[in-house]
Amino acid sequence: MTCDMRSYLDLINKNGELAVVKKKVSPKFEIAAVTAKMDGSKALLFENVKDSKFRVVSNLVGTRKRFAHAVGTVDTKIHEKVISAIKHASKPKITTKAKFMENQSRDLFTLPIVTHFDKEPGPFITSSIIYTKNQEMGTQNSSFNRLLRIDEKHFSIRMVEGRHLHRTFVYAKEHGEDLKVAISIGVHPAISIAGAYQADWGKDELEIANELLGKKLTLSKSPYSQMLVPSESEIIIEGRILKDRTHKEWMVEMLRTYDFKRAQPVFELDRIYFRNNPIFHDILAGFGEHQLLMGMPIEAKMNKELKQALPQTRNVVLTEGGCKWLHAVVQISKKRDSDPKKAIDAAFSAHRSLKNVVIVDDDIDPSDPVAVEYAMATRFQADKDLVIVPNVRGSSLDPSSDQKNLRTTKMGVDATKPFSKRAEGFEIAKILGEENISLKKYFK
Repeated sequence: MTCDMRSYLDLINKNGELAVVKKKVSPKFEIAAVTAKMDGSKALLFENVKDSKFRVVSNLVGTRKRFAHAVGTVDTKIHEKVISAIKHASKPKITTKAKFMENQSRDLFTLPIVTHFDKEPGPFITSSIIYTKNQEMGTQNSSFNRLLRIDEKHFSIRMVEGRHLHRTFVYAKEHGEDLKVAISIGVHPAISIAGAYQADWGKDELEIANELLGKKLTLSKSPYSQMLVPSESEIIIEGRILKDRTHKEWMVEMLRTYDFKRAQPVFELDRIYFRNNPIFHDILAGFGEHQLLMGMPIEAKMNKELKQALPQTRNVVLTEGGCKWLHAVVQISKKRDSDPKKAIDAAFSAHRSLKNVVIVDDDIDPSDPVAVEYAMATRFQADKDLVIVPNVRGSSLDPSSDQKNLRTTKMGVDATKPFSKRAEGFEIAKILGEENISLKKYFK
């Protein structure tokens, strides 16, 4: 069994979920525009990219169905599979047979890096997973961090303060050192999903990926940084994050809005390694693939932590309107009047970026926005059931917040049936036999 992106592409192609584009396309806006038009639909493989020998794939896990394919389950069992992989994370095998060593370059212009949006400062690599040493724990860390190409040797690298890559960078800087890293582009999406998961400090996300892949993942040691990276990666970039250089950049984020300008650390290239007939993976910011890759691992984490804190939790859904990041709906089997408030507290604790959360009963589908609004319309009283949490740590992405100081106001809504009212008043009326009706019998 191979655990590379090509095997996954073969799978979704057989399932009719891959569209191949043979027309020559430009990496400047055109690939992004076509991908946007295909949002929520098939994955795309661009075989003829202007001024490049690389193919480009996008919208790879842009639907829940393909996300489920990536972790080897059905879409109703995604959370169970991810939570199980986290619990049973296992060490991958090590091999010296690294497929990415087939070709080399020392010029970042070798790569077909995509320019996505008007007013962005340049082309961004959006699928990059960065591997570095956790100096304090002696382990390795994996994380998604986007890269802006500055010139043929340098990227600026987006880091969120306090996240694990930033902590390792600060540690190296305080010890007067640059931080050596390896970067993969074009891996089996199970590796991307694990890389997007915010694992505990000192945990290696590649061990989660190995479990998602049925313990079939193999790693190889990269020559310069000595990081263990997926041996079947399409592309590996090696170099160092400079301790004393920054570059101002801004980008379009999950909310599909422009972030403000930030001075970010600079990566300096040592070498690029890539497979024969390589495939470059691009993720269009703010669209389906980006939101699913970032949001689904957090959704799984929230399900796990809320069910531990409040066992009557049935499901947690990050909403599409909240970009799979800022808004959640929690479905509970309410036992006590205090349960919804406990669920609100647990939700904000489980996901620091969460801004709004609605708690609903187990007869309300948390993934149906009409059903959730119905619950708010019929079961919520603002003077009793609204929780406001002012001036707390929030997401840096929300343009309505204090982005520089990461301060926001959060809101929790208890849209559950109050025990003080008669239960019959909230019962949703049913028509006997409706589920057995087939309209084909009535219309010819």
